[in-house]
Amino acid sequence: MEEEKKELQEQPEQPEKPEDRKKEADSGMILGMCLGMAIGAGIGAATKNLGLWMPIGMCLGMCVGMAFDSSKKNGKKDDGDADPQA
Repeated sequence: MEEEKKELQEQPEQPEKPEDRKKEADSGMILGMCLGMAIGAGIGAATKNLGLWMPIGMCLGMCVGMAFDSSKKNGKKDDGDADPQA
């Protein structure tokens, strides 16, 4: 019983895989959200209505980022089936 406890204590925790962190960093939703907020802030400053345009810009940026992520994922799956009629 004591030997099992020692074995469990000796095993170090596994660090996060670099691939997992890269997936988060390459997320189009994050980039879209940041760009959308910046554009929304610009429009809000021009119209003197920041409270309205910053969230609108952020939401639109998230939608564009998610669409970009979706198109990247679908593009990777369809590499071999570019022209099914040929």
